[in-house]
Amino acid sequence: MNKKIINFLNRLITVPIYCLYPLVLIFLIYTHDERFWRALLAPAISFVLVSALRNYINAPRPYEVSGVKPIIAKDTKGKSFPSRHVFSIFVIATTLYFIFKPLGIFLMVAGVLLAILRVIGGVHFPRDVIAGAFIGILSGVLGFYL
Repeated sequence: MNKKIINFLNRLITVPIYCLYPLVLIFLIYTHDERFWRALLAPAISFVLVSALRNYINAPRPYEVSGVKPIIAKDTKGKSFPSRHVFSIFVIATTLYFIFKPLGIFLMVAGVLLAILRVIGGVHFPRDVIAGAFIGILSGVLGFYL
């Protein structure tokens, strides 16, 4: 895959989803939907916990190990495991699945594509994105059932 295409798709997936999530929260407030607090707190709390976990583990990124420049522009050292981008899209997708199933499913498909791009782009190992997806789904489910 071309470097420009990988970077374009990486942005095309992340930016709209990070914009969509607050819009859904606003819609839930506007409609007085009781799921608002779950939709807000499940991703927020788990995001803080995942950030702390990756700081604690501080796993090196593929470009640190191989010395090969990543396709996706990144120069962060460590903090590769789990992938926070992939975690974020999956916790949002899972949360939104409980609100509007087709949107949640669409975002999960986008999450799989993002995970592949993050590995191909050289900023994560497969284990990073698999763990990010798993933790994101688990956090979203727990957020709606606890």
